[in-house]
Amino acid sequence: MTVVSPARRVTVRSLPAVLAITLTTGTAGCSTAAGGVSADTGVPRPGGALRIGVSEDPVCLDPPQANFASAVNVMRQLFDSLTDQDPRSGEIKPWLATSWEIDARATSFTFHLREGATFSDGAPVDARAVKANLDEVVKLGAKSLFASTYLSGYKGTTVVDARTARVEFAQPNIQFLQATATTSLALSSPASLARPAADRCRAPVGSGPFVLDRWQTNQSVSVKKRSGYAWGSSLSAHRGEAYLDSVEFRIVPEQGVRSGVLTSGQVDAITDVQPVTERQFRGGGFQVLSRHNPGLPYALYPNTFRPLLGDEAVRRAISKGIDREQVVKVVLTPTYRPATSILTGTTPAYLDQRDRLAHDPAGAAALLDGAGWRPGPDGIRVKDGVKLSPNVYFTTGFNPNTTILELLRQQLRVIGVDLQLRPVDAAGFGAAQKNGLIDFRWGNSTRADPDILRTVFSTKFSAAAYLPPSDLDGELEKQVTALDQAGRAKVVGEIQRIVLDRGYAVPVFELAQVVGVSRRVHGLTLDPSVRLRLLDTWLAR
Repeated sequence: MTVVSPARRVTVRSLPAVLAITLTTGTAGCSTAAGGVSADTGVPRPGGALRIGVSEDPVCLDPPQANFASAVNVMRQLFDSLTDQDPRSGEIKPWLATSWEIDARATSFTFHLREGATFSDGAPVDARAVKANLDEVVKLGAKSLFASTYLSGYKGTTVVDARTARVEFAQPNIQFLQATATTSLALSSPASLARPAADRCRAPVGSGPFVLDRWQTNQSVSVKKRSGYAWGSSLSAHRGEAYLDSVEFRIVPEQGVRSGVLTSGQVDAITDVQPVTERQFRGGGFQVLSRHNPGLPYALYPNTFRPLLGDEAVRRAISKGIDREQVVKVVLTPTYRPATSILTGTTPAYLDQRDRLAHDPAGAAALLDGAGWRPGPDGIRVKDGVKLSPNVYFTTGFNPNTTILELLRQQLRVIGVDLQLRPVDAAGFGAAQKNGLIDFRWGNSTRADPDILRTVFSTKFSAAAYLPPSDLDGELEKQVTALDQAGRAKVVGEIQRIVLDRGYAVPVFELAQVVGVSRRVHGLTLDPSVRLRLLDTWLAR
C-alpha cells in the first residue's frame, strides 16, 4: 500500500492475495462467494437472533488485555478500529479514520477521524479518545501482551483538533499502521478507561454495531444491536445498523457436542470446527468458511533456560525428528498445511524454509550423539544419568492437540526423545509458567504482519520467549524500522533463519480457522486475523 507523507511517499507492503477466504459447501449446486458464506444475492432481511457455538469463555473483553480468540470474536462486534485491513489485498483501509499521513521516517502518524461516530455511552469518537486509548495501553504494560509491543517507542499523541490525532514514536515504527487495524488497538470510551483494568474486562464500552447485553461465565455471552450505528468500515457491505437484532455466543467446549448443536439446529454456526467434523460438514449440506491463520504456526516453543533444552543441538535434533507431512495427513485435513517456516505462508515476508524443517531422523541422531546423549536400555537417550524426557504444556482448546502431540511423541521416540504431555487449562498453564516447570509450550500466534515475531521472540517484550538476550533482539527491532518493503523482507527472512537454525521454535503445522454455518446464514465473514465479522450478517427465513 502507498501512503502520502509531507516529505516523500512511503511504501508499505500489502498482504499477499492468498489471504482471500476459502469457502466450500457440501451441497451440490450451491454457489460460493469469497466475501461471505453464501452466494445468495437476495436482499438482506433485518431482524433475528444469531446463535453461535464457541469453544471457550472469553474471560476478558477489554481490547488491549484480551488474549483468547473467543474474546476477539465477541469484541470485534463491540469495538471499532481506526483502520481496517482488506482480507484479499492486505491493504489498510479507512474505518474510524477516513485518511492518514505518515512522515518519511515512519515516526509520525496523523489520523483524520470521521464525523458523527460515538461510543455506546454517547461520548464522541474524537482525537482525545484516540490519545486516551493509546496512553492507557502504555500504562497497562505487561497486562497488554500484544498492544504494548505495537506501541514500542511511543512518545505520545497530540490532539491537533477534535478530529485530528498525531501519534509519534521515538524511532521508526513501520508496523504501527497495520496495528491500528487489529482488535488489540480498538477504541474504548474514555470514561470506561477510568475504571480499574480488571473491571474493564467485564464492562466493555466501544463504538461498534453491538453492545454487551449479558454474560454468564462459561455459559454464554449475548450482544444486542446498537441503534443509530452508521460508521461501519469502508470494507463493510453497508454502513448502517447491523441486520441482526442480537447474537448469542454459546460456550460449548466439547467439539462433539458443539457439532451436535449445529446439526440439530440449536445454533446457526460454530467456530473452531475440528478436522473430523470438517469432513462431516463438507459432505453434509452445511457451509464451511475457512482461512489460514497469518502469523506463527503451531509449534513447540522451548524454554532454553531449562536443563534439557539449553543445548541448541538437542533443540535442532527434535526439529529433525518430526515428520510434519505425517501430522497433517494422519490427524488433520487438506485445509491445514505442514509448517515450512516460523511464519505461515499467508504472512507478509514469509520465506520458505522447508529444507531446514525436513524430516531427518539420521541427522537428529547424529546431533544427539555429538551432544553426548546415548541410547538407554529402553531406547530413550541418557546423559549424566538424566533421561532426555522434556515435557510439553498445552491446552485442549484446539481439540486435535492431544492427538497431534501423541503422534509427535511417537516420532520422537525413534530418535530417543521421550516427550511428556502435560495438558492443562489456562490457569494451570499460568501456574506452570510462574513456577518454571515448562520445557516446551505448544501453540500458535495470529497477526497479519511479521512483527508478530518481535511480540513472541523479543526478550525485551516477552518473558515467555524463554530466550537469552542475543543478536536476535537487534534483528527484531531492525525489521520495525526498515522503511522499504525489500529491506524489511530481507531482515524478516534473516530472523526466520536465526529462529530455525538455533532451534528457538519447532514449527509443525499451519492452523486454519474453520467455521461451520447453517445454510440460512448469509454475510458472515472472517477478517484478516480470522475472526468473525457480523455487521453484514443476516438470516434467511
